[in-house]
Amino acid sequence: MLYLILIEYADAGRFDPRIKQLNANAADLLGYQANGLVDQPLSKIFASEDCSRVLPPALDIADGSVECYLVTQSNVRVQVLVTATALFVQESGKSEMALLITPLGMGQAMAISASQCQEIGSALTESEERFRQMADMTGEWLWEQDRNGYYIYSSGAVQQILGYTQQEVMGKHYTQFLTEQNMADQKHYASSQKPFYGLVNDHRHKDGHLVFTESTGLPIIDAAGKLIKWRGVDRDITAKKYFHEALIESERRTRLIIESSTNAIVIMDAYGIITDWNRQSEQIFGWSAEAAIGQPLDQLIVPPQFRQAFRQELKSFLHTGVSPWLNKLVEHVAIRSNGSTFPVELSVSPLKIGNSYIFSGFIHDITARKVAEQQIRDAQITLAIAQSEIKIAQQIQTSLLPSAPIQSPHFEVTGLCLPAGKVGGDYFDYFYHNENRLDMVIADVSGHSIGPALFMVEARSVIRTQASHSGKPAAILELLNHFLFDDLNKADYFVTAFYLQYDISQQQLSYANAGHSTPLLLRANTTECVRLDADGMIFGVREDIIFEEKRLLLGEDDIVLVYTDGLTEADNAQGEFFGIGRVSAVLVEQAKESPQNIINAILKALQVFCQRDTFNDDITLLLFKRY
Repeated sequence: MLYLILIEYADAGRFDPRIKQLNANAADLLGYQANGLVDQPLSKIFASEDCSRVLPPALDIADGSVECYLVTQSNVRVQVLVTATALFVQESGKSEMALLITPLGMGQAMAISASQCQEIGSALTESEERFRQMADMTGEWLWEQDRNGYYIYSSGAVQQILGYTQQEVMGKHYTQFLTEQNMADQKHYASSQKPFYGLVNDHRHKDGHLVFTESTGLPIIDAAGKLIKWRGVDRDITAKKYFHEALIESERRTRLIIESSTNAIVIMDAYGIITDWNRQSEQIFGWSAEAAIGQPLDQLIVPPQFRQAFRQELKSFLHTGVSPWLNKLVEHVAIRSNGSTFPVELSVSPLKIGNSYIFSGFIHDITARKVAEQQIRDAQITLAIAQSEIKIAQQIQTSLLPSAPIQSPHFEVTGLCLPAGKVGGDYFDYFYHNENRLDMVIADVSGHSIGPALFMVEARSVIRTQASHSGKPAAILELLNHFLFDDLNKADYFVTAFYLQYDISQQQLSYANAGHSTPLLLRANTTECVRLDADGMIFGVREDIIFEEKRLLLGEDDIVLVYTDGLTEADNAQGEFFGIGRVSAVLVEQAKESPQNIINAILKALQVFCQRDTFNDDITLLLFKRY
């Protein structure tokens, strides 16, 4: 008669096994119902002096037999022979083990028949098959290595992760699949008897590209303390690592822009406490960042005679949401750490986060400019200042655009802004909304001056900040219109925009339009482009606008081209527009090419048509292609 108990360790590093399953014979032997012991601690059925002797900590489990005593439900001690067999260790640290219970009589072990052995073998085979199926379903690479680090088992996921079949991996040393740089660092693990968790390995895919995995390995040790083999799992974290590095790089670029700014950039909270203070602030005001952060802003840079008014204006805004000095470029007087006062030009913008506000101040020391204005008040000085500001605006505009395409095995997005001779307001951006959504936006501010460039900077700030809160394209456009309305209305500008959001797991594209030129959708293996349009008015016309949001599924090799009207309205010497028809023709002709090559082909066709390399309006393209 076969008595079999299946147990599970919740944590491979702790002695806390629980009963997962037992057959009817084992339940009868112990006097319990079939499910009466499920999820109970193993110590419940062992004599207290025997439990830890039978089962040492899970990482040291070795096959073997031990004589000991079980305790039945009626508290009767039964002498048995326990044979423990390790089944497998999961990546999470959980492990399973089978206990074969043989009651002892007259000092002799009960014989196990051939059919009982077959039943045991079938049970273990079933468990092993379950293990294999779980390995295939998880998509994670489960493996076993012998004591010297050679693979003796590999799940099928290795082909998805590294490109090698199970047969190509078997018998190979694990360092054979690592990069040369990583090989020397990891080789010592094969001779070690210590488990490792979350170890990052640099593998080389069969086609040569780099693959990063997060590896967990557990040694299997026999009763004599000898290493038998290794069991472990590798998870592909290549995309996660690239996304993480991209996020770090984005934060670094943002920090670099702030620190290299010619303006003092000061951020304070709703209590008027300084939370950020860039390098230019240190130079202008004489306070180090360490000394400034955490201090009331008015005590550091506002002259005493204006402090009460500053506090009152802040309090008024927090209560009413209205202030005459916010979102405007104004001249004022500031104070340095040595007590001296000097003229500044500043702009302060509020940003609501949750139920509170933060305030970003851009402060420029205009002492030199005031001296120059007093000495020479003519057109040359005005022109020099304007040229300087335009140059700064061009630098800001260029620095805010994405520096590189976003590429993945399933899609690619890239863009290009070809500026006109003057500063314009064209803008595009793409970024990950979250790990499953990609946001893309293009916008065009009317005019060619410093004003449109500043609106572009302001729009990007709102989009980047609000995307994570608002979620959907239409909602983001509504917030952006509301935020920009007052400034646009007073400055007599307007803005068009088109916002797209791609759901990576569902392959679904959502989009909304704020009076922008309609993008083109080219389905795979078709010869006609479809225009993507949705109802929505340009920004700055009305404060409350409802934007229509549409959705569609993208198939493999589908292409979406978003552009500004500078592309279609570029004209040749005869006054003909390049037009949407020529754009569509190039898109169809180049559909099999990469996004960057398609953009290059469109620009080349435009230059041939217009017979020139520069244009009167900014030309901005954003192209998304699904693979």
